[in-house]
Amino acid sequence: MVKSEEGITAKKDENFSEWYTQLILKSDLADYSSVSGCIVFKPLSYAIWENVQKVVDKEFKKIGIKNVYFPLLIPESVLSKEKQHVEGFTPEVAWVTQAGNTKLSEKLAIRPTSETIMYESYSKWIRSWRDLPLKLNQWNNVVRWEFKHPVPFLRTREFLWNEGHNVYSNKKDLEKDKDAITKIYQDFLKNHMALPSILGKKTDHEKFAGAESTYSLELYLPNGKAIQGPDYHDDGQNFAKAYGIKFLNKDGKEEFAYQSTYAITTRMLGIMFAVHSDNNGLILPPRMAPNKIVITPLMFEKDEKILDKAKEIHKSISKYDPILDERTEVSPGWKFHEWELKGIPLRVEIGPKDIEKKQVVLVRRDTGKKTSVKIKDINKNIEKELDDMQANLLKKAQKLLYDNMIEADNLKDAIKGIREGKIVLVPLKNSHQAEKILKEKTGGAKTLNIPLNQLSVKNKKCISTGEQADYWVYVGKSY
Repeated sequence: MVKSEEGITAKKDENFSEWYTQLILKSDLADYSSVSGCIVFKPLSYAIWENVQKVVDKEFKKIGIKNVYFPLLIPESVLSKEKQHVEGFTPEVAWVTQAGNTKLSEKLAIRPTSETIMYESYSKWIRSWRDLPLKLNQWNNVVRWEFKHPVPFLRTREFLWNEGHNVYSNKKDLEKDKDAITKIYQDFLKNHMALPSILGKKTDHEKFAGAESTYSLELYLPNGKAIQGPDYHDDGQNFAKAYGIKFLNKDGKEEFAYQSTYAITTRMLGIMFAVHSDNNGLILPPRMAPNKIVITPLMFEKDEKILDKAKEIHKSISKYDPILDERTEVSPGWKFHEWELKGIPLRVEIGPKDIEKKQVVLVRRDTGKKTSVKIKDINKNIEKELDDMQANLLKKAQKLLYDNMIEADNLKDAIKGIREGKIVLVPLKNSHQAEKILKEKTGGAKTLNIPLNQLSVKNKKCISTGEQADYWVYVGKSY
């Protein structure tokens, strides 16, 4: 079949950036807006985001997290209470300074994140150990006025996310909280988005501003760059001390609370699109696809017999939210190409000969494999094909990640690996200077995270400074 100009003309392995841009626009996922760095989420991408919300929110609720909503605008005086936090965000904060023709008496920040405004309320709501734990989450939007080159979904000035803010009476419960939240995120990426990830702790230089420690899930893109996924911040008592979040313990003594924050963003949609899709268009893991099936009757003009059977099938497989493409003004080949481009996981073809044989043909989006199945067995076969596709996409993504991870205990080998687009595990000293040298010597690579299960660094030298290393850490070029 000859492709029209409606399709993707760039090759994923030749010009990733152009391929990705075409994929997003031509698969009808998003569009640019008149505000630089801000995109329009079209129905398909927003429906996928709704799937993220639905699954993750269900898991949150299982561990007692409740949803709330706080204002978009944050007074400068409230934002500035936690100095380290503010310094980390200052370059990215967008401000409202005027309403109508009236200058505001105080600047209002457009939410870059909600710690500051939420914790003002937390300090009023929390009085006793009986008020804890407090586990609240928002599904909202934030604005961070980045000046790097914007990329749809992967780096935008406004994005959507969850931001959870939990409060505990002790450090031990905070550690359990970290394990529970990171497991939710990691399981979701693997079992729904078919994306493997690397869980680890950020270095002090790369951690969230205001946190004691940050834990991240790092992923790998086909262009040789790493990219950060969901993260979790152990804020210790830092924000509690800045905002006066105190409680009386069981002994009647006053203590500062322990807090955490955590998030998954619409960046994950871009990562999923980039990892799984191909030169024909979008490929979606079945568990993330809003419509898992498209039924395409094979006819060049209206044929009631074929249409009636297609409608009957449509009704019998309704749990997969199938699309029935009844159009006669375009050829079956055109339809196949269009639905390939838009990433429908499974196509059901039915024509005159299929009706005679009481069968349909199932066509998988990931492999193009065609299977003839009896109509009476269609549900069973659809479920099998979708499960196989989900597993296959994860297997391919795992191969992509693991084939591009290496270990190097010297700078020369690390530089070679980074130039080849690898994620490299290296021994490093815990210092900003070591990370600065690493970035300079490697042409822009940075630390990603420190694996939680550490190899021994005994007699290992930091690849940057030559001094005794403190830990093994993943490094690479990153978005």
